[in-house]
Amino acid sequence: MDMKLELVPVPVTDVDRAKNFYVGQVGFNADHDHRVSTELRFVQLTPSGSACSVVIGEGITDMAPGSQRGLQLVIDDADAAREELLSRGVEVGDVDEQPWGRFLYFADPDGNTWALQQLPPKAGAAAE
Repeated sequence: MDMKLELVPVPVTDVDRAKNFYVGQVGFNADHDHRVSTELRFVQLTPSGSACSVVIGEGITDMAPGSQRGLQLVIDDADAAREELLSRGVEVGDVDEQPWGRFLYFADPDGNTWALQQLPPKAGAAAE
């Protein structure tokens, strides 16, 4: 049985502020923004190149805003990603070098946290 993770809820207090952060600063694609009813607003955002999206909105989840921790995206180049995020006004720390990859960390305006991982070279792979 195939199972594909395709949508992860991210709880936020201000949908428009969060959408502006994820699209305007982090660089996610805005796929959908629909007011389904007075109780439900569905905003789907997808990181460039990802098969999995996040959903923010109203009536989406009962998780407390800022409680989504440790979402992780894989990137090609941690240094380039850091520079791009900084240039877009995202507060991101220095590259964290680990044997299992190079990491960057940031949080959205509500405190939901993200890690960006540059995977280490595969064993036996030639250095470029």
